Amino acid sequence: MEININEVLMGFPKRQGDSHKGDFGHVLVIAGSANYTGAAYFTSQAALLSGSGLVTLAVGKGIHHIMATKLAEVMVKPFFETKDNSLSLLAEKELLSFAEKCNAVAIGPGISQNKETQALVRNLITKLAKPIVLDADGINALAGHLATLKSAKTPLVLTPHPGEMSRLIEKETGEVQKARKEIALSFASEYNTVLVLKGHDTVVANPNGDFYINSTGNPGMATGGVGDILTGIIASFIGQGLDPFPAAVLGVYFHGMAGDLAAREKGVLSLIASDFLNKLPEALKRLG
Repeated sequence: MEININEVLMGFPKRQGDSHKGDFGHVLVIAGSANYTGAAYFTSQAALLSGSGLVTLAVGKGIHHIMATKLAEVMVKPFFETKDNSLSLLAEKELLSFAEKCNAVAIGPGISQNKETQALVRNLITKLAKPIVLDADGINALAGHLATLKSAKTPLVLTPHPGEMSRLIEKETGEVQKARKEIALSFASEYNTVLVLKGHDTVVANPNGDFYINSTGNPGMATGGVGDILTGIIASFIGQGLDPFPAAVLGVYFHGMAGDLAAREKGVLSLIASDFLNKLPEALKRLG
């Protein structure tokens, strides 16, 4: 069944006058490596700007100082790392322990394709007890290992672009693009996930056969870092109490709206990821 965005908007939790930061969720972002500090920044900052009470970024020790300098309002926690400053398998136990105090976990942006880090991602998917939003190299870690999804103990949201989706299901990107809704629905059903197939008219599908086709957004959003922002928004909405499917629907809707607001101001050619972050507060005013 196709979902109406206005119905989903009505379900967003309202803030009470006596609220405190603990009422709005603690998001754990597991992201970043030596060459991809920006991805960790955009995901964490987007989660914060989308209403999370607390955001903690988990990174390798070698880039901790960089991220702590870039993110004044996000707590940055160092963990065991590989030689390229990505997270190590030795970090697994401590990450699982820390995640117990969080409400949602975002995994993947900039985390690298280091084999050890990819193994860590797969282990976390099967062991974490909190909802997971999986993006970028977090999704690439599943290529050839899709059975991992069936061992998950918690709700999952996957946010692939068409290229990542093609690697996951071993089809050409052109095939994915020709049957976007059908492929999203089929994957969501088979692997019991919420699937966000990004691109023009982003498709959000759940295992029950519900879907939403997004109408916001523009070609200027095809730039580095923009997908990382979406990951942070969805994780934030889950942390604030939304179920994964409505969180993903509202995430893509407001993500695109921020892009449209930025495009009105700058046009589509010169847009960069920070423009979308800067427009998130204006877009989210609709939520009160």
